[in-house]
Amino acid sequence: MHGFVFKTTKTFPTASSTLNHNAPAGCPTIKESPGATTPPSPTASNKEWTWWEGYYDAGDNVKFGLPMAFTITMLSWGVIEYGGDMVGAGEYDHALEAIKWGTDYFIKAHTHPNELWVEVGDGDTDHYCWQRPEDMTTSRRAYKVDEKNPGSDVAGETAAAMAAASIVFRKLNPHYANLLLRHAKQLFEFGDKYRGKYDNSIEIVKGYYPSVSGFMDELLWAALWLHKATDMEVYLKYVLENGHGFGGITWAITEFSWDVKYAGVQIIASMLREEKYKEHQACTRAIPFKSRYVSTASFLLTIYSDYLQSTNQTLKCDRGSLNPQEIFVFAKSQVDYILGANPMSISYLVGYGLNFPQRVHHRGASIESYKGNKGFIGCTQGYDNWFKRLDPNPNVVVGALVGGPDENDQFRDQRSDFAQTEACTYNTATLAGVLARLHRLISHDLHISPLIASS
Repeated sequence: MHGFVFKTTKTFPTASSTLNHNAPAGCPTIKESPGATTPPSPTASNKEWTWWEGYYDAGDNVKFGLPMAFTITMLSWGVIEYGGDMVGAGEYDHALEAIKWGTDYFIKAHTHPNELWVEVGDGDTDHYCWQRPEDMTTSRRAYKVDEKNPGSDVAGETAAAMAAASIVFRKLNPHYANLLLRHAKQLFEFGDKYRGKYDNSIEIVKGYYPSVSGFMDELLWAALWLHKATDMEVYLKYVLENGHGFGGITWAITEFSWDVKYAGVQIIASMLREEKYKEHQACTRAIPFKSRYVSTASFLLTIYSDYLQSTNQTLKCDRGSLNPQEIFVFAKSQVDYILGANPMSISYLVGYGLNFPQRVHHRGASIESYKGNKGFIGCTQGYDNWFKRLDPNPNVVVGALVGGPDENDQFRDQRSDFAQTEACTYNTATLAGVLARLHRLISHDLHISPLIASS
């Protein structure tokens, strides 16, 4: 069963979550409800798919391509920036294994230069059942995007994921890295040539991971990652020529997530060192960034503070300037909040600390493992006998970041409260890099005074 990024029982020891009182972003807040039979669709396969690789997005048993690709992009970015710190923490091999489990899936899902399978299973039938993966009776039908049914957003994000991962594997496995890069280039060309939102082609995904921001941010995002992976000018030229027209370059972005990539585009573009792009850098650096998506925001802030430190720069905002240390301290305060420095004194990272969520909204975690209970557990049986139980989950999903508290810093550890207790791969993946960076502080016995106190 692969529902989360880490396949290890270890967590990085340390050190924040909500940009102040905004809760860490949970999964899309879709209520659990019985679903209808999947209608015929030109994008759906008539056969059942049994790919072992890939990840379920959260507490369900569906493989959604868009959030899965973002998960791999962010985990790869963390390794690229902080791989050395992961080695020091003993987690580097685990991170590479987790990335490859996703990219192996994408290779299989990209069956033609202009064809990408982007979903296995569907949320409607899945939410009718509460079953552990070993007992799944729900549909494994797969859905694709192609020339007639475009999905530039999911193609772009998958291209970004494979390009980023190719950098990770470049020295360790050159053949595999080149394979990933070839797929990334094809997917970018496909997404750019046949433009359209994937949720218009696959309507069944609209209730779960709709592409609200559209596809233009993913195309810019993919082009930047291809530039980083290949150093080819054509991809950077694409961003410079389309940045303003595609939007986001001159906006004050308040979210960085599986759906909205503009903040990530701004950060990467701002770190380009070529002198001829200096004007572009200054423009993007001046954009303020606030986000209720705390793990992703903390990741971007950590990377950017390190960049400013290495280039001896400060961040100039409309109301003043911030030095790299102040930005990093704030990012750390947010991770501290996640790990327990909050009014509830609870760690929202499952398995870390003495007080963490015990009733995570997660099918595999809430039902006794097959090793302990080999009897078949059906859809409604799972709801009646396991979902409704008041006892803690029999399995601990170590390293999973749950949705977290509400706007008043209150948290209910109830399995039915999916907004607070469900955990998603893409929220967890961004923490890997940040925690690796913070692990450096402990390993070097460094101390940073808190900038903002949790209250």
